[in-house]
Amino acid sequence: MSRIGNKIVVLPAGVEVKQDGHDITVKGPKGELTRTFSSDIEMNIEGNEVTFTRPNDSKEMKTIHGTTRANFNNMVVGVSEGFQKALELQGVGYRAQLQGKKLVLAVGYSHPVEIDAPAGIEIEVPNNTSIIVKGINKEVVGELAANIRGVRPPEPYKGKGIRYVGEFVRRKEGKTGK
Repeated sequence: MSRIGNKIVVLPAGVEVKQDGHDITVKGPKGELTRTFSSDIEMNIEGNEVTFTRPNDSKEMKTIHGTTRANFNNMVVGVSEGFQKALELQGVGYRAQLQGKKLVLAVGYSHPVEIDAPAGIEIEVPNNTSIIVKGINKEVVGELAANIRGVRPPEPYKGKGIRYVGEFVRRKEGKTGK
């Protein structure tokens, strides 16, 4: 029994769902997302509620059932509210700035690192040590945030690097710590 797959997705006001075969388009106040889902999972739209049913209880169908419902729910939340990931820079001289649509990072390398924002993704730099990635597609927002963090991941000795806001970095003792 898939607990997530059996949950009902309630569509908020202003969100429209259009089904064309296996392609599902969700349109809302923030934008529009389209995705192709598995042909095995059946989608039922009744008013402002959407449910998903699977043909049998095989292990493969159970996994696809939960994943399909979760991906659809992420589309609905994305077009109605949007997603965001916040990162912070820690380290002496580490800073970020925005030049047009490019994010320029100075994180201890001999050169500044430039990262382009994909279409539909917005990068904000409220101050020179924090970065906010916003968008309607949860996967793209998370991937861009992970790529930014991957430029200089936090190291365990001094804690310097780029980390998510609220991320705990386990610290180690140095050579002299006994």
